[in-house]
Amino acid sequence: MSDKTEGKKLQELLTHKWRNSWEEFTENELKEVFETSEEYKLFLDRCKTERESAEEIIKSAREKGYISIDEVIEAQKQIEPGMKIYAANKNKAVALFVMGKEKLEKGMNIVGSHIDAPRIDLKQFPLYEDSELALLKTHYYGGIKKYQWVALPLALHGVLIKKNGEKVNVVIGEDENDPVFFVTDLLPHLAKDQMAKKMDEGITGEGLNILFGSIPYNEKDLSDKVKLNVLNILHEKYGMVEEDFTSAEFEIVPAGKAKDVGIDRSMVGGYGQDDRACAFTALKAILNVEAPNRTAAALFVDKEEIGSVGNTGMESMFFENVVSELIALSYANYSELTLKRALANSKVLSADTLAGFDPNYPEVLDKRNSPFIGKGITLVKYTGVRGKGGSNDANSEYLSEVRRLFNDNHIIWQMGELGKVDQGGGGTIAYILARYGMEVVDCGVPLLSVHAPYEISSKADIYMTYKGYKVFFEA
Repeated sequence: MSDKTEGKKLQELLTHKWRNSWEEFTENELKEVFETSEEYKLFLDRCKTERESAEEIIKSAREKGYISIDEVIEAQKQIEPGMKIYAANKNKAVALFVMGKEKLEKGMNIVGSHIDAPRIDLKQFPLYEDSELALLKTHYYGGIKKYQWVALPLALHGVLIKKNGEKVNVVIGEDENDPVFFVTDLLPHLAKDQMAKKMDEGITGEGLNILFGSIPYNEKDLSDKVKLNVLNILHEKYGMVEEDFTSAEFEIVPAGKAKDVGIDRSMVGGYGQDDRACAFTALKAILNVEAPNRTAAALFVDKEEIGSVGNTGMESMFFENVVSELIALSYANYSELTLKRALANSKVLSADTLAGFDPNYPEVLDKRNSPFIGKGITLVKYTGVRGKGGSNDANSEYLSEVRRLFNDNHIIWQMGELGKVDQGGGGTIAYILARYGMEVVDCGVPLLSVHAPYEISSKADIYMTYKGYKVFFEA
């Protein structure tokens, strides 16, 4: 006989509490959680730029039997269920497909993430000398708090295209024997005026100059000898001259590896987790999908942090063009109508991170409607700014479908939104995919310290997001 009162029974039946993943895991699942987190940290270490991310994704896909769509087109191979295909977009974005048993016009199950992250870029003619120090001029990329990037060990990653067209990949600051770089800051003793400014004015964009060298070239009667010595080092190591900066893409990112956080090692701290937390989990999920009913597609796009613009962002025609090619290879006669049906009938998880509840900053977060790290993959019905400006705002019917899918497959999930209504907001690629008529809902990993040089995720959420994306691909 139950000793529960009628009120307790009613409470259990009618009310809901989000579950803490750590309290739900079996012993085997716990092992998988920590194994997955080790893979994730390696991914973060290898993927500090969008180019490095795209390269790593393609490498992992090819190891799992994926072939380039260019190879398929050239060989005029017939598309068959279970075929694994990837398409690369200018070394900065990637789409992976596992062809389904159903025809493409019935739609796809898509998980769309982005692989760019807030950072500092070098200007096109960056190197100069001042007060016998060599420095680099920069232009920050995406939403950063500029003061977080001073007095921090930094690394230089990027690609150099020389005069003769030769491409050279450059990484300085990640090997334990490499030098690192810094943006200097004022000592507190002389920072009276700086400390009186607003936080966003204390360090200016034009003040984010990278300290790059200080030894002069050993010859008299020369100007800018420190700059010349730096150029000489770069020439000896990479064969570059100063003009080569104009066609280079050099990015400044935090130096060092992703680390476990917490005495219990329950979290991961590392750069670029927005949005490589979702890129990693989507990649791991689709690499473990074999024969879905509907075609599974994982998107890894660039430029989300600056509005998804450009020919490698979600606003480009890349994805639509690739799907067109797949239809041309799948049907005897290509039809624009078939393409439109394939896109309109698709279902999407817009895979992006959002702010988890932080007890240090409760004043900007609605505790009842914020996600908590450790409580699973997060569904976000709407993003946008204040009055949902710029939001997709998922349909209730589709949200219910995803909810049932997660519940039926024992996926620990929660709902969330980005802070209190009047505090600000943000967006994802969801609204762009929704233009085709696709059903779209935001769904990803909650983080602490979003857009900081080092962000924090829960290992439990990384694992549960991977599981959630996998059951979605296979639905």
